[in-house]
Amino acid sequence: MNSQNSTVTTAAKKKKLPVAGQSLDIDAELKKFEEAERARLGLDGKVEQWVEDMVGLGFKKSERAKVTLLIGGLTVAQDYLIEGGLKGIGYQVQMLDCPTTEGFQTGKEFGNRGQCNPTYFTVGNLVQYLITLRDKHGMTAEEIVDKFVFLTAGACGPCRFGMYVTEYRKALRDAGFDGFRVMLFQQTGGLKQATGDDVGLELNPTFFWSIVKGMFAGDVLNAIGYRLRPYEVVPGATNEALEKAKKLVYEALETKSNIMAALWKCKPIFAAVQVDKTRVKPKVSIIGEFWAMTTEGDGNYQLQQFLEQEGAECDIQLLAAWLLYTLWEVKNDTKERADLREWDTAKYGLGGGGPMAVFQKLAIGYAGDFGVRLLFQSFAHAAGLYGFKLPDMEKIAEVSHGYYNNDLRGGEGHMEVGKLIMNVVHQKAHMTLSVKPFGCMPSAGVSDGVQSAITEKFPGTIFCPVETSGDGRVNFYSRVQMYLFKAKQAAQAEYERALADNGVTREQVAAYLDANPKFRSSLYKAAHVYCGNNADVVAAVAPYITKTRAQRWKDRVLGVVTGGKQAIQKTPHLAVSLVTAVKDAPKVAERVKEDITILREIRAMKKKAQRAESTLDAAAEE
Repeated sequence: MNSQNSTVTTAAKKKKLPVAGQSLDIDAELKKFEEAERARLGLDGKVEQWVEDMVGLGFKKSERAKVTLLIGGLTVAQDYLIEGGLKGIGYQVQMLDCPTTEGFQTGKEFGNRGQCNPTYFTVGNLVQYLITLRDKHGMTAEEIVDKFVFLTAGACGPCRFGMYVTEYRKALRDAGFDGFRVMLFQQTGGLKQATGDDVGLELNPTFFWSIVKGMFAGDVLNAIGYRLRPYEVVPGATNEALEKAKKLVYEALETKSNIMAALWKCKPIFAAVQVDKTRVKPKVSIIGEFWAMTTEGDGNYQLQQFLEQEGAECDIQLLAAWLLYTLWEVKNDTKERADLREWDTAKYGLGGGGPMAVFQKLAIGYAGDFGVRLLFQSFAHAAGLYGFKLPDMEKIAEVSHGYYNNDLRGGEGHMEVGKLIMNVVHQKAHMTLSVKPFGCMPSAGVSDGVQSAITEKFPGTIFCPVETSGDGRVNFYSRVQMYLFKAKQAAQAEYERALADNGVTREQVAAYLDANPKFRSSLYKAAHVYCGNNADVVAAVAPYITKTRAQRWKDRVLGVVTGGKQAIQKTPHLAVSLVTAVKDAPKVAERVKEDITILREIRAMKKKAQRAESTLDAAAEE
């Protein structure tokens, strides 16, 4: 074959195709054609791409005195206390009111179409506040942009929460506040998100510690409020006590005084609330999409208040539980990626972390879990919240994995499934209510899909999935009432069963509570036996009514012996776990050895490259 007609295959030259006995450079021809077409269409000039000029805006430290941070998005108590905490470290802060239907309509007016209603509520709430400053307080748009900054959290994932900040900027621009600063701190960004000598908002440990204190104190106060309010003798007494307690904690955060002392002062305030623990109240566990189950306003049609008015006790999900879930994700993902080691160069991979990367991440996860629980229980006991246990994330993952893969993320992931199972199997609630916005992709897929299999497998489960759309209050309430009727019947039947099981009457229980302030106290929490707190109280006081002191002591001794037997029965399982760990020890040691070898090789290669570079520099100087 003629060499002119052959295709050049050497790596040094470009491949060319033989066409009619000649070599044709296809790339050159295509480029020539493109240039001609660009010239013909008038596209050969310089093209400037549009850039979002509201991204990355901030303020300097010198502006801190005149700039007010606007915050919102959690419960009213937490927003209020975080305001006090940030004021205590030198910021001007203003919490936004709980979003209303008017804010929702404002969000729809200036936001994109097809968003879930938390977007409309939160975005509209901010825009409505700024419009009020402009139209009712006489401030110009330029003054508002210059003097206010909105601070919010950011994240990513399948949920539209990752797009909230873009929605804020779009709505603010269309409402006439172009250039308004929306600053966000990423949930996974750590402490390196905003540093420098001239940064107005410093995301340092002091900043995050102030937020954490406000969040955990708010969790504790919210939990106490929902525990006492259904049983209060004087209507409104619990809310009055909560307002006094919030002011005490707020002042402690604002003045940077001891928050534990402030919470301790709250204890007698809550103890003064009179409660009637013989009332039969169905306990309703509220789960679902984070914002929908957390907000206390029109965003979920005042769901918590409505349930209490209908005679129920709300079992809310605390923000501390969400932190435990994020820490569980760290531990779980680290265990699954452990064998990849240095080759795991993904965004959240272990590559580059050295031979101790797995150990370090697991240590962070376990230490963080312990720290969250310790901090919460410290705040809880100081304020008088006794007997409240944060969920066991490992257990929730274990019971839910057979129905919803733990590696599927978005919304609350497998937690909704696990919580429903735990509520039924361990008698934690009479009814589980899952609330989410209309069209919420992660939560709706779980609640309306996977949960149907759970309700079939566990007969008697009272599970009520509901959606909010901003304008369907009547239908929403009607659906909740239907399921709540069943829960009331279940609670009444449970209470009657508790009385029969323990051989007492309601009148005997009421008389004993009246005569014993310890058990009558609003802060007393009976040990968990039944779903309802009133049935637990029956189980707690019945031995004091039906048995002598000697009999009670005998029961306690038998309880200790029974507990010892159970521990002995569990010993073989512990032994098996220990044996497994010993068997796996050589594998773990080998893995660490391999990691150390890899690390040494990498360091040797770096040193070799540095020596070669030094040799070349010396040769160049000569």
